[in-house]
Amino acid sequence: MGKYKKAIFKTAIAGTLSIGFLSVLVADASAGCNSFEGYNAGAIQPGSWQGTGQFGPGSLVLIADHDSSVDRIVGFWKVQLVSEGNSGIADGTVLDDGFAQWHPDGTEILNSSRPAASGNFCLGIWKKTGSFHYTLNHFTLGSNPSTDTLSGRGQLREEIELDHGDSYFGTFTSDGYDLSGNLLVHRRGTVIGTRITVNTPFADVL
Repeated sequence: MGKYKKAIFKTAIAGTLSIGFLSVLVADASAGCNSFEGYNAGAIQPGSWQGTGQFGPGSLVLIADHDSSVDRIVGFWKVQLVSEGNSGIADGTVLDDGFAQWHPDGTEILNSSRPAASGNFCLGIWKKTGSFHYTLNHFTLGSNPSTDTLSGRGQLREEIELDHGDSYFGTFTSDGYDLSGNLLVHRRGTVIGTRITVNTPFADVL
């Protein structure tokens, strides 16, 4: 074999071995990543090599493709807060009928059915406290529409159970305070959530 051909052959062998060695390093480095939970659905996550063997044909597998990569509470929900046990308010009265999003980083946002001028977006933080149980701590700001100034603050707490991933049910307490922290109103009752998907028709959110 000529010197030129030998050089090409050695280069090809070295390149092949380098690629194989790099594949092993990448596979080992990614081995523990698939156990992570709470990442954005659809986001590109560290993957693992999937193939017939250590050096077989492979393809990247996104963690977000696996159901276990994102908590089942994460998503878009139609939410109702229903009165129960409140003085002067009949049981079964819907106090709020809005939309909530539960995010994989443990935060939550509610688009309330309250008038927008008085403040209808509020924020919360959640934690999984059981196999299907979740605790939400949520805070609100209230405005005076006539003066367009902050008039009070509120706290909403929820304890909910997730049912088969498409609905949840639980209890809530809601407290409203003036700007000095004095309690003005206390409400309690049940909270009902129904998951909204890309296929949910408008009639289902009425």
